[in-house]
Amino acid sequence: MDMKQAILSLVFLLAATLAHAQLTLDECQREAQANYPLVRQYGLIEKAREYDLSNAGKGYLPQLSLSGKATYQSDITELPVEIPGLDIKTAPKDQYQVMFELQQTIWDGGDIRNRKRLARAASDVDMEKQQVDMYALNERVNQLFFGILLLDEQLEQNRLLQEDLGRTHKQVSDYIANGIASQSDLDAVSVERLNTGQRRIELETTRRAYVHMLAAFIGKEISGETVFVKPVPEDAGGMGIEMNNRPELRWFDAQGEQLRVQEAALNARLMPRFGLFVQGAYGNPGLNMLKDEFDAYYVAGVRMSWNFGSLYTLKNDRRRIDNSRRQIETGRDVFLFNTRLQATQQDAAVVSMRRQMADDDEIIRLRGNIRRAAEAKVENGTLTVTDMLREITNENLARQAKALHEVQLLMNIWQLKYTLNR
Repeated sequence: MDMKQAILSLVFLLAATLAHAQLTLDECQREAQANYPLVRQYGLIEKAREYDLSNAGKGYLPQLSLSGKATYQSDITELPVEIPGLDIKTAPKDQYQVMFELQQTIWDGGDIRNRKRLARAASDVDMEKQQVDMYALNERVNQLFFGILLLDEQLEQNRLLQEDLGRTHKQVSDYIANGIASQSDLDAVSVERLNTGQRRIELETTRRAYVHMLAAFIGKEISGETVFVKPVPEDAGGMGIEMNNRPELRWFDAQGEQLRVQEAALNARLMPRFGLFVQGAYGNPGLNMLKDEFDAYYVAGVRMSWNFGSLYTLKNDRRRIDNSRRQIETGRDVFLFNTRLQATQQDAAVVSMRRQMADDDEIIRLRGNIRRAAEAKVENGTLTVTDMLREITNENLARQAKALHEVQLLMNIWQLKYTLNR
């Protein structure tokens, strides 16, 4: 019996916890960042970086090659004189060779080092672009979260209006009994109650859709009883719209660094290469060209190569990099301009919303007075029920406006925070 009571108590505690579950905007953003499929790209970029660096480093390893050839030539080398009594053999016209060659780089002009730097720079660009894509996820989460908050406020105002209309329905029923109102007046109140009920169904359906989309982003089920906590309003005026910390700026910086590395790599193409080599071969003829038989031999030495072909395209390559650099700078300037313009508009919207909210409570108070006066006039027979319904609706609209302004203020503040990444 004690065990059953303990289990029941645990079940009731769990149910109470779920019933009062809360969800904040910061939690939603963190969960969405961890759940979004694109997050796996971080690991893939790191792996690609490791592979590229490993491949570049293998340029210092000995390079082994195998080659073979079979040829026939129209003439061969012969001595220009004949020695009586001496038969001097010559190489055959058909010749065969199989060769192994081992090469070891001594100095490559910095080519391998630059390939590693290019691999790191390209990886940094990909990583910063990933940061940009993941940061954009926050805006989508913000829109869903504040959309739910706005719908919650509208549902609350709808509930209050339903209560007001319920009281009005009872009042009008009493008025009919006292001969002050007619059945058509009661029907008008009933129509408003039905319209309000339909509006509630619409709001609840939209809210469920928003909750399901948000649940898909964060990868967790969100119960219908979950409370969405309003963020605490911040002083947007202290953000400083000129201070931009968006990840796009770091992405532009990474692209600029990549171009700088590419430009440095152009110089490495102009440098000579030095290396060691060992050749081992088997063929006919061998090193002795006058010996017509298969023989094995080897050759070892130091090799230097210097390719001047890159000089033909060097100037255009540098111009192309410089053109790309100007494109990046233009993209940065356009981004900063648009962001600054957007932040200015959002900052003005925050200021405007605060000024509008200053009069919301007074408007609601005055609308309440007007509504109560209308109820008294209807009771005295000096005002129609239709006019009273209009005042009830106006009071409800004033309350809705206040709730809307509160959520819009939060939305504007967090839009500004997103625009500046603050």
